Amino acid sequence: MKKLIIFFTLFILSGIQVLADETADVKAFFNKYVNAANTYSQTIPDFYSPNAKIIRQVVKPDGSLVNVNTDTATYMKQLKLGQATAKLRKYKNTYRNVSVTKVSNGYKISAERQPTGETYWLKIYQIVQKQPNGQWKVIEELMQTKEQIFLKYAK
Repeated sequence: MKKLIIFFTLFILSGIQVLADETADVKAFFNKYVNAANTYSQTIPDFYSPNAKIIRQVVKPDGSLVNVNTDTATYMKQLKLGQATAKLRKYKNTYRNVSVTKVSNGYKISAERQPTGETYWLKIYQIVQKQPNGQWKVIEELMQTKEQIFLKYAK
């Protein structure tokens, strides 16, 4: 009986260690993503699954929210167009309250982001999933924005 209790204790502790290791990996992935985004890296597409669900949640002036869904390819084209202007403006995002939670299809990273020069904070989440090759990829992302231009893509 004592051996059985020791076995189960070790089994549970090893599971907790794996979860802690993966959580640390996910946080490291997010930090690399933030660095790449804030340095206008050409590697941004490498962070995303080719079929990721991308949601831009537009915060309208009256406070209401409109979700604008897009596919990864369209999002990457928009990102590439915007990077040159962002670089000229020295646009970056600052993140706070970053948390990682295990979900059924991977890990959910939740945070608040503040665009350069703004006083407000916007919500963001990414669901990341470990790929067979060991790399983490964003499979779903919701990022709030106050940029009303995204509304033209709303369906």
